[in-house]
Amino acid sequence: MQGNSIVKSVELLLLIILVSAAAAVIPKAASRAAQSPSGAKPAVVFVEAPPSESKITWVHDNGRSELRHLPETCGGGGLFFDYDNDGWMDIYLVNSGPSDFFTPKTPLRNALYRNNGDGTFTDVTEKAGVALGRMGHFGMGAAAADFDGDGWQDLYVTNYGVNVLFRNNGDGTFTDVTEKMGVAAPNWSTCATWFDFDNDGRLDLWVSSFVEYSASGNIFCGDNRLGRRYYCIPRVFKPRPSYLFRNDGEKFIDVSKSSGIAQYLGKAFGAVATDINNDGLVDLFVANDTLANFLFLNLGKGRFEEIGLAAGVAYSDSGSPRSGMGVDAGDYDGDGWQDLFVANIDQELFSLYHNQKDSSFIDKPGEIATATRLMSGWGLKFFDYDNDGDPDLILANGHPDDMVETQSSRVKYKEPLLMFENIDGKYKNVSAQSGEAFKKDFPARGLSVGDYDNDGDLDLLIINNGEAPLLLRNEGGNRGRWTGLHLIGKASNPAAVGAIITWEAGGVKRSRYKTGGGSYLSSHDPREILGIGAATKIDRIEIKWPSGKVDRLVNPPLGKYIRVVEGDTVTSGK
Repeated sequence: MQGNSIVKSVELLLLIILVSAAAAVIPKAASRAAQSPSGAKPAVVFVEAPPSESKITWVHDNGRSELRHLPETCGGGGLFFDYDNDGWMDIYLVNSGPSDFFTPKTPLRNALYRNNGDGTFTDVTEKAGVALGRMGHFGMGAAAADFDGDGWQDLYVTNYGVNVLFRNNGDGTFTDVTEKMGVAAPNWSTCATWFDFDNDGRLDLWVSSFVEYSASGNIFCGDNRLGRRYYCIPRVFKPRPSYLFRNDGEKFIDVSKSSGIAQYLGKAFGAVATDINNDGLVDLFVANDTLANFLFLNLGKGRFEEIGLAAGVAYSDSGSPRSGMGVDAGDYDGDGWQDLFVANIDQELFSLYHNQKDSSFIDKPGEIATATRLMSGWGLKFFDYDNDGDPDLILANGHPDDMVETQSSRVKYKEPLLMFENIDGKYKNVSAQSGEAFKKDFPARGLSVGDYDNDGDLDLLIINNGEAPLLLRNEGGNRGRWTGLHLIGKASNPAAVGAIITWEAGGVKRSRYKTGGGSYLSSHDPREILGIGAATKIDRIEIKWPSGKVDRLVNPPLGKYIRVVEGDTVTSGK
């Protein structure tokens, strides 16, 4: 956040065309939004939108076989993103596909569902040209961002095989530009993260690489006497370097070696881009499975230093590597410093790392440790589910081995979702009161957060391994008052990753850092909802862009999404 600031104070009452929070299109959402906050805190529950309601009929196929190939355990991913710029979050879901170990009996494909704005979705996959399902595209995850700055969200899909970059043509279709842009990153990729590591205003790309794997190199893990196979623990496979691609405006340059990242071999899953030391440079926290986690500190000038061990985030408190899967970053206690979260497999405990403000962290899981001892965590997110301004936490869980129940009486293959409410900087398990879906078990993997019905509270998309996805609608979160922001960087990167948003309401000042990536195999609604609970107005919002520019919004309207373009007069939009 260096350089001279350009400060703008914008009176919004007459300059903004207000966007209705879907009141006329989704009556249900409108009735909820119309409710006023009361003295008693309202209950917030998540209600399943089944296929009969949403029209989402796609089902994930993990290619499960008796040979127990490791990629079968890891998918799938998905995301909320607005591919057609109509202000409604669409959905993309990633399936498996033909590979050296799997020949589907029926054709498989990924799915793009267009949001109709009335709670239903239409499958537009074939028209859009993003089905995949070809040999070498056994799907893992996806991440959306406007990498070329043309105002349209592009799509990067990771695979066991070769990854694919789809450029959004702006007419409802996409073009495969993988070879032209140089981002195939072959073998086995998991998570992808868009962020601007060199602050040049263009989005760069991190791609997590998992283990060295092939059908011919599959290892027998199981009981030889019974001839029974189990999925191997990733510990038995060799690690690989991940990829860092720098966007030069014309193509992507592989800077994995020159940045210092390639020398660190890992078994990487989740990755989140954030600024751990408040120096204005975006750092990267990476979860590794059965190896030490990486924390890449951005030194500037295109270089990173790996400080995971010194920072206290590489190993467990006992000094052992764990099975890191999903990750995220956020300031959970409101002290202005980014904290970290990583989910692991059962018995290893999940970690909530508190930032000590000196590039080190202390694990303070609290109630989370008790609730997750027998869980295996994948998709997860810090998010404000009740619009009180504090980041709550959602965890999607499921054991990787579908035969684990033959070996353990306490650990299950399908596991419940977990919701934790942030109360004064500490997390309380509120899963039991968060809806019927939290009473069920799922083989959950990817998780994406977004406001798909535009009613001002954040909904959930959970992608289940080998099963149908789960779409959960937030009921009651929007009773806490809110303003939504859609940030568009100009001098800064288009996604505004690295921006710091500060807002004041009811005598309370809060801030949020806009991260890149996070969760597992997924990305999220790019808009930010600023919750203020029962306060009657937001006095001001300040946006400090990665370029160093600052925009201020005075007395913005509540219950609306506002499109904010860096350095320009605020324009209308959802």
